[in-house]
Amino acid sequence: MFDIDVSTLDPVGEFGSQSWGQACADYGVKILQSAGLPDDLSWAFSETYTHPPDRLVNSDRPIAGYYFMVQDGVISGGDGVPEACLNIPGFHAKLRWAYLCNQSRTLYGSAGQKQRGVDEAQLVAQMEAYLGFQPDMGGVPSPVWPKPIIAALTYGVEAGGGLHNIAASLQTQSPEFEGWPTTALGVPDFSAMSESQKLDFISLCGLDAG
Repeated sequence: MFDIDVSTLDPVGEFGSQSWGQACADYGVKILQSAGLPDDLSWAFSETYTHPPDRLVNSDRPIAGYYFMVQDGVISGGDGVPEACLNIPGFHAKLRWAYLCNQSRTLYGSAGQKQRGVDEAQLVAQMEAYLGFQPDMGGVPSPVWPKPIIAALTYGVEAGGGLHNIAASLQTQSPEFEGWPTTALGVPDFSAMSESQKLDFISLCGLDAG
C-alpha cells in the first residue's frame, strides 16, 4: 500500500486546475500501482467540475477534472476526463465546482468525511429555502467500489493519508472563498452569508436566483 506524509506535500494549484488535476491523477496512479490489484479488475475514477471559473479552462482544456483507472492490468491517469474512462464502471462524479471547492482543502478521516456530507446537505437545504427550488449540484450515478480499491484509496486515512488528504494538501485556496463564512470543515455556510455573498455563491455555482 502507498504510504505518504502529506505534510511534505506543497500545494500545486487550485481545485480543478490543470496542475492540481494532473498531480492528483499521478498520485491516484501511484496508489493503484502499490495496491497489488487483481489482474482481472477493471475500475475507473473521474471527477468533472462543472461551471468552473474561466481561468481554469480554455479551448485546449475545455473540461476541469481528472481521472485514473485500471483496465486489463494497465493503470493510467491524467488531467481531463476521457470517454474511455467514463465507459468503465467505477466512481464518476460530475458536480458544480463551487459546491466542492473550498472544503476539498480540509484534511480529515472517516468522521470528517461523514460530517462533510452532513454540512453539504445543509448547504443545499439552505439554498433551496432561499431559491424556492432544490438546486441540482450534480452527482455520482451508480458508483462501484470494489473492496481492493476502497482499501487502496483509504489506506492511512485516519493518520492523514489517503487520496482525499493527498488532494487536499496539493490544493491552493481559490480567491472566491476568502473571507466567506464556512463550517469547521470549510463547507460554505449559506445561512451566514451576506445577501451579496449569497447571490455571488449562487452565480458561482452556475445557478439562476430567479
